[in-house]
Amino acid sequence: MSKGIILLAAGGTGGHVFPAEALAYELKARGYSVHLVTDSRAERFAGKFPAEEIHVVPSATIGSKNPVAVARSLWTLWTGMRAAKKLIQQLKPAVVVGFGGYPTVPPLLAATRLGVPSMIHEQNAVMGRANKALAQRVQAIAGGFLPENGGAYPEKTVTTGNPVRPAIIEAAKVPYRPSHAGEPFNLVVFGGSQGAQYFSKAMPTAISLLDDELRARLRITQQVRPEDMEMVSGCVAKLEMGADIAPFFTDMAQRLANAHLVICRSGASTVSEISVIGRPAVLVPYPHALDHDQAANAAALAATGGAKVIPQSELSAEKIASILAHVMNDPEKLARMAAAAKQAGKPDAANLLAGMVEAIAAGRTVAEFKGTQS
Repeated sequence: MSKGIILLAAGGTGGHVFPAEALAYELKARGYSVHLVTDSRAERFAGKFPAEEIHVVPSATIGSKNPVAVARSLWTLWTGMRAAKKLIQQLKPAVVVGFGGYPTVPPLLAATRLGVPSMIHEQNAVMGRANKALAQRVQAIAGGFLPENGGAYPEKTVTTGNPVRPAIIEAAKVPYRPSHAGEPFNLVVFGGSQGAQYFSKAMPTAISLLDDELRARLRITQQVRPEDMEMVSGCVAKLEMGADIAPFFTDMAQRLANAHLVICRSGASTVSEISVIGRPAVLVPYPHALDHDQAANAAALAATGGAKVIPQSELSAEKIASILAHVMNDPEKLARMAAAAKQAGKPDAANLLAGMVEAIAAGRTVAEFKGTQS
């Protein structure tokens, strides 16, 4: 018999949905029923999400200065809040947990107005706009990188880390094995839906600049946008090298586990997954990210020695080639970086976050929850 219903709310991107998915698995293991509120963009993730039901509630972001557009967005938010209120009254959840993104605003506002216990999880080192709007209203704030003793709400903030999917926890069991001279070198390159274009252009050129011996060792996994597939695949064919090129990899956790080096953007989920598995990385923060959250996420891992951070404005194909040549000839350095990254990882984040959810459901304060953790 279910202990009760937990309602999770998440925006429709992987960065919001993946931590919610990891928490959902943990809550279900503890005997709860889980429902998800999101928008239509999350349908591609819906097949794997362990929810009893996925609910789509109208929502909108107020990004325009056009009065008509603002009025339309406010009306959509109002409609979404009414729909969310009806859903919450029907489900009677013990807690409503938001994971960021504008689709979380209607259900969290409805929950706080109905007096249902509520909390938010912020995966980035800088709080997003939706969570900023909700932070004052909710009982608790969990953070992937947020400091407990800083920020606007230290009394209700707990640094739980970012929950990672079961596949990542499984991949973390694979020890890092350095690649020595003459051995295959597994390079994983990805950039998310917005950030992959730069790597599609830069990586083939960088690889062409390597000497034949190093290039022969490379085994590349590279995520590219569908529109860049033909170009990148053509370049790889000309270079006559081993590479898997695709818009999406369902076994990315295993590929990260096998990686000797990762070159990628620094979204919160990415940084968390790399550190839990423990792999050395070159992080290139997406330069157009709101609030420069990717730069802050990258800095957190770089501070431990687990990653090197290079702004895109300072990166070139020549620099990538130089970095590859250096690290491929220095396996001990990569092994040290891998160990430092793993040291920074928080594999217990889903368990800690689930405990926090249960505490809020039971009416305990964040201070009381922290007391049970010390």
